Amino acid sequence: MTIASDQAIQQKLLSFDEFLARYGDNNRYELIDGEVFDLEPTGLHEEVAAFITAKICVQIDGIGLPWFVLQRGLLRPSNIDMTAFRPDVAVVDRDELTKELLWSDQSILTLGSSIKFVAEVVSSNWQNDYARKVEDYAVLGIPEYWIADYAGLGGTRHIGKPKQPTLSICTLVDEEYEIQQFRGNQTIISPTFPDLKLTAEQVLRAGR
Repeated sequence: MTIASDQAIQQKLLSFDEFLARYGDNNRYELIDGEVFDLEPTGLHEEVAAFITAKICVQIDGIGLPWFVLQRGLLRPSNIDMTAFRPDVAVVDRDELTKELLWSDQSILTLGSSIKFVAEVVSSNWQNDYARKVEDYAVLGIPEYWIADYAGLGGTRHIGKPKQPTLSICTLVDEEYEIQQFRGNQTIISPTFPDLKLTAEQVLRAGR
């Protein structure tokens, strides 16, 4: 992710309403503390997100839970001002949507309780995925958060040295994430979807 190049955006922080008016229909952008970020998804970025979505949908169907994967939409945390995340993959609990006042008209979620799983595919601005969202998604109470760093872009303090493609699975324990990392042919462990039979490489290479 990189900050959008629009000069007006760089000169003035946007409120959520201003962001929604300009970019609400464009899933390329998200808002963090008033700054607009261009997600700039590459082809492989989209393939990884699509692969995760496909595998998760199979699990949801098999379990028979009232969940679905959000295709478009924003997560606007009610406790964080001037911020609207646009996760690459988000699993939503349909039973919780009656509490979401903005959902019916605007496809906007405000409560972490509506989301059972979220994944971010790392792009150029990896700091948001490894730091800001780790903190905010934990505060929201999202049980499981994946950071799919298919190109090994994250800082060495996050993925080690030498840097390499890494899947970090963050599991919420006592309101904080415990992070387990998977690489290569290691079989991943997902608390939300324990029947997933995938290696880190399969996820990070989108099944190639």
